Amino acid sequence: MAIIDSISWQPPDNNALAYRYPEENLSTFTQLIVNESQEAVLFSKGQILGKFGPGKHTLSTENLPLLRNLFGIPFGGKNPFQSVVVFVNKSIPPTIPWITKKFNIYDPGYNARIPVISQGRFGIEVTNAESFLTEVVKTAKSFSVVDLSNVMWAELTMKLNSFVSKYMQTNRLSIMNISAYLEDISNFMKEPAAEFLERFGISLRSFNIDSIDVDETTEDGRKVMEAMTARTTQNIAGYSWAQQQAFDTANNAINNGGEMGMLGMALMMGGGMGGGMGAGMMQGAPVMNPVNDPTQLMAANQGMAPGGAGMMPGATGGMAAVPREVFCSACAKKFPSTSKFCPFCGNQYRPCPKCGSDNSPKARRCVSCGTPLASADPMVAGGMGGNQCSRCGQAVSPTLKFCPNCGNKLR
Repeated sequence: MAIIDSISWQPPDNNALAYRYPEENLSTFTQLIVNESQEAVLFSKGQILGKFGPGKHTLSTENLPLLRNLFGIPFGGKNPFQSVVVFVNKSIPPTIPWITKKFNIYDPGYNARIPVISQGRFGIEVTNAESFLTEVVKTAKSFSVVDLSNVMWAELTMKLNSFVSKYMQTNRLSIMNISAYLEDISNFMKEPAAEFLERFGISLRSFNIDSIDVDETTEDGRKVMEAMTARTTQNIAGYSWAQQQAFDTANNAINNGGEMGMLGMALMMGGGMGGGMGAGMMQGAPVMNPVNDPTQLMAANQGMAPGGAGMMPGATGGMAAVPREVFCSACAKKFPSTSKFCPFCGNQYRPCPKCGSDNSPKARRCVSCGTPLASADPMVAGGMGGNQCSRCGQAVSPTLKFCPNCGNKLR
């Protein structure tokens, strides 16, 4: 067979990690050309003959002294020998994508194991070509980033799964808010991942987790997503899961049971949700919905009509209000709609008559729903004719002599 005079390798793309030259018939005059960011390793008879960095090299007995021991090649002359030449590409882009298969983690927020998948990017550099070739590439004719993932990612994923679960349990994190901690988890994982890759002659330059999401390709994952969607809806609307079940039961009783269904529903709900509610159903209320208007909620608690002019028809004062959370127009922090003032900054709660959102005293339209406000003055907008208690600031009717909130004498 012909002797190879010159050997080189031009990687087809940036994802190529290693390449085994197909010809093995070399001589002490063969020229080995190694490009920048490459390294060439020669193997023969189960031993490493030598390593060569970037540049043009002649494979002589001077730079390959083992040739004399393995083949008995003397100094000088054009002497043939057989050797495997493997090139290693040491320059790899730092954005190699990775993705895990489904794995289960314990979610403290839901007190259950949830199927998730994770994906991200990593960057590496081959720092020990011999270890990389002998431990990872072995006898492969070519080796790419994809091959590296297939060979090593299964074991690395097991470590990733374990560390993500440990981090979530230690910090009491739920899948609902895990995205805010991806950088911390990435840093948490980088050290064990680097230690794992180091023994294969690979240095980890970067490691990033881009997302940890519920695996919706599984039935369990779809159920978890439905539950998360339902919880988000309940939080926004201001009612609990138990109340939602009560609403559904009530509507089913009305739709399926006629008058008897309504009677049974009223009796069932009367004890747990307040006698006033049961009475309202007995009068033919078509659907039981949560009370979301803060003015109605406060009125239900105080036995007053939303306008403050008198008692609500049929109110007993014992009906439990269903509070929701609103954002303060001054400091933007959440507080219960049953509060009269923001507990964080002391700003007075001025609810929209339609959606209950807090509004600035100067607002002429609701910042949330755009409902026109009767006046920039909150007392006028509240329907109290501009009168308020000098002691507590409660809006009052001009006809009252004493404040219904604190008992202060008005006139």
